[in-house]
Amino acid sequence: MTHNTRITFTNLLYKFPKPNRWQQGIGAELPEAYKKFWKEWKLDRPKPVHWIDKEGKYERWTDGTIRPIQNVDIPLKYPKEFDKGIWGGEAVIQGMMKPKQKKRRYVHYWVPQLKRVVYSEILNKYMNTIVTERTLDLIHQHYGFDHYILSTKACDLRSLLALNLKRNMLIALFDKTLYPDDPVKQKEVYEKYKHYTKGYTREEMEWYGYSYEEACKMLMLNKKKSIVTVPLKVKFREELIQIEPKSWLSKLNIFKSNSNKSATE
Repeated sequence: MTHNTRITFTNLLYKFPKPNRWQQGIGAELPEAYKKFWKEWKLDRPKPVHWIDKEGKYERWTDGTIRPIQNVDIPLKYPKEFDKGIWGGEAVIQGMMKPKQKKRRYVHYWVPQLKRVVYSEILNKYMNTIVTERTLDLIHQHYGFDHYILSTKACDLRSLLALNLKRNMLIALFDKTLYPDDPVKQKEVYEKYKHYTKGYTREEMEWYGYSYEEACKMLMLNKKKSIVTVPLKVKFREELIQIEPKSWLSKLNIFKSNSNKSATE
């Protein structure tokens, strides 16, 4: 039995929890601001889009039997293109299709309809990005694209593009950098959306919307910026002066040698 096998067996015997990404390595050094966003993004349950949650604990079936309600989420697939668009909670669904009774079933994918072009009032720009029909409906329900992005949780936005837009909007509102050339428009837009910044600190806004890999890179860059490098010649000069300060000062004092000569003469 190897050493690793003994450790695994001991953990199972005493039910020691397996260390996760937040307890060891660089993940343990990430700030609480990012961990708060991660919980909202990955651990919170999103709103049901492709299914309907039933209320209560039991329901009566058509055959008259009473059975417990089981709200099971439909497994969704998120392709790479998902993070480059705003799908409004929709995703790709994998299922089986059977065209006729005596035919075999085959795998089928249901893909949402994709469209383009949205406008952000806070960022003041049109974005040629991919959105779904449901995203457009949600934008209309929230009376604008910015209201939809800022009022929706990370677990419902899901895509990195939408989360990055939300971070930029929050920082622009908090720092009041929107419409720098038009103070009247800046005040109008700020008063319209400022209530969305109340639930966040400035640090939480900076760490909002990054993937785990991006957050680790950002942490390493911040560490490099905080390290002050001193040239070796400056370091060695200071060490040498501290070792023999009197002898060096005496050598540099020109007037001292001249005064000694005049005294002997």
